[in-house]
Amino acid sequence: MNVRIMQAQDIVTVLGIEQSANQFPWDIKSFQDSLKTGYQAWVFYKKTEEIVGFAIVQRVLDEAHLLNICVKPAAQGRGLGKAIIQHVIDYANSISAVIILLEVRRSNERAQQLYLQSGFNEMSVRKGYYPAKEGREDAILMAMDLDLMSFFSQ
Repeated sequence: MNVRIMQAQDIVTVLGIEQSANQFPWDIKSFQDSLKTGYQAWVFYKKTEEIVGFAIVQRVLDEAHLLNICVKPAAQGRGLGKAIIQHVIDYANSISAVIILLEVRRSNERAQQLYLQSGFNEMSVRKGYYPAKEGREDAILMAMDLDLMSFFSQ
């Protein structure tokens, strides 16, 4: 799998992936604003140059906030999510971040397992954080302490 910086011309494709994979997807303005604001955004693609996933990270001082990550449904289950997470971890290390933070829907157990297997831990719950079919859904706040990870890898 290859990776490159997300460009404005990628947004339509990325939006299509987001809409196909999520019941409550980001809108086009969210993607446009992420690029305008200077968030770190990548697309992941096959040799055929077909985009199969993306990630968007906001840097806040010494923290990296994983705002959005998605793999095209037809490409899920092949380790792409894990590869994207590893790219995010490598980026966070390259900017000397001490922690990576993310929120995940309580109902998204598959993503939670991916994050746990990648070294994230549950920190807390944000009640009613996400829109849901009926009302709101809780978010699980997860984090990876990069200082701790580097300590154990020595």
